Amino acid sequence: MTKDKLTDVLLDALKRAIGTGEQRLFRAGKLDGLFASRSGVNGDAAAQALRDELLEPVRTETKGKATVEWVRLSPRGMEFLHDHESPVIALHELRDFLRQNQEGLPAWLSALRQRLQELDTCVTDEVRQLSQRLGGLQQRVEDTLRRLEDAAPTLPAGVTGAVPWAKDATTYLDHRKIAGANGPCPLPELFTAVQQQHETLTIREFHEGLRLLRQRRALQLAAFRDSTDQLPQPEFALLDGAELLYFAGR
Repeated sequence: MTKDKLTDVLLDALKRAIGTGEQRLFRAGKLDGLFASRSGVNGDAAAQALRDELLEPVRTETKGKATVEWVRLSPRGMEFLHDHESPVIALHELRDFLRQNQEGLPAWLSALRQRLQELDTCVTDEVRQLSQRLGGLQQRVEDTLRRLEDAAPTLPAGVTGAVPWAKDATTYLDHRKIAGANGPCPLPELFTAVQQQHETLTIREFHEGLRLLRQRRALQLAAFRDSTDQLPQPEFALLDGAELLYFAGR
């Protein structure tokens, strides 16, 4: 089993856990689960997910001799997805590769001239063209990275002083979107992510900060509208007139 194979299985399971609440850790017959089996690469990937706290246990069910484990995606799991799936990360890696190749061109060209003096003119011309193409591609990568970084939403002036955890909240929402999450972020999930950096944060302070961030247009809040389903963790809902705000997004 290769490390890449294990990582691929792990990333696939984490992506399927985004925004779905609790799920079975392992598939059982026709019942879906994040990992296909308890053995082999799936078993190793599941063990790593629990060991590294990428998935957090929610509950267990015992049916006869079988134990069913229920888990959900943790903030660490979301960051792991962002670090491995973000297009910005891939562009940084491509830029580094292009730089290394350009820096290695002079030494490579010198050795080539020593061995192939009779083809010096032809080789020099080909290398010059390659260097120009690499330089042009590197410039395009640099421009794309700059546009991506400039396009990231910024916080309005004064918000950070009033809401010390505002940057952590908006950064988590941005990373969540890049990682492939569909739909807005439930407030319990956002609170858990922010509290990792601000351990003393209370739900009341969290609600007050959300109201301010909404007023300053740093984020959006959306209501829970599924009348057929019970509201999970209702203490995190934010009352706004007749609506219960339960989701946040950028």
